[in-house]
Amino acid sequence: MKPVVKPALSTAVLPVPGATLRYETRGTGPVLLLIPGGAGDAGLYEGMADLLAGAGYTVVSYDQRGLSRSPLDGPVADQRVDVWAEDARAVLDAVVPVGEAAYVYGSSSGAIVALALLAAHPGRLRRVVAHEPPLVELLADPGPYRAHFAEVRELHRTRGLGPAMARFAETPDGRRPPQGESHAELPESIRPMASRMAANMPVFLEHVLCPFSSSEPDLDGLRAAAGKLVLGVGRESDGQEALVGPARRIAELTGAAVVAFPGGHLGCVEHPEEFAEVLLTAMRP
Repeated sequence: MKPVVKPALSTAVLPVPGATLRYETRGTGPVLLLIPGGAGDAGLYEGMADLLAGAGYTVVSYDQRGLSRSPLDGPVADQRVDVWAEDARAVLDAVVPVGEAAYVYGSSSGAIVALALLAAHPGRLRRVVAHEPPLVELLADPGPYRAHFAEVRELHRTRGLGPAMARFAETPDGRRPPQGESHAELPESIRPMASRMAANMPVFLEHVLCPFSSSEPDLDGLRAAAGKLVLGVGRESDGQEALVGPARRIAELTGAAVVAFPGGHLGCVEHPEEFAEVLLTAMRP
């Protein structure tokens, strides 16, 4: 599924209330918006963006407000899911032709944004694939996960980035993820983003991790739009309850479909070609 010709990449900036978003576009066809998660930015999808564009989509991604090349107008504070969802809507307003609807893929905290976008603006969207949204309040026992993320934030405040990231890589009870989930060596496609991710990590740990993971999705809105929603889980994410548990719970509560994707939480960068193939299938009604 490789494009014959690498599609041209264009970039632009978009003023929104409180920030300026930098977004990038490639390809032609229906718009597919890729919403990055964690401390990542548009570069998170570098490995599969050309493949998706080659399959006949206008592929758009952007840097979230306060991260990488999307500066805030003022000092950083705790971020809000509804504000980030409106940022995504603003990007769609800038790139989607009048009268058309878009496809959306979101990963991790970007999946939380994608869910909020669907609940708030279902008429603007054809299909939404939300991959492993860490909405821990949907779990049967969210307490350990809520406490874990709060501990990571406190470690960052008191001992710095290294100890915080070491704890973040563990489960609440101190276990390390399986070897297949180790990302000590960055995939080649996202190495150019590495320095930006490092600069973003303090903002993510302090102002995104806890408010996003503890947020509660609009389940009524998602039920009403369940026919447009797919929840993604990684085939290597077994045992990562904070990642796969909420996706499966949303599917149970709304009737939306669940699709298994290659790899784990970062399957889109670990296995970009295989991941893109599954994503293209998941976007079909």
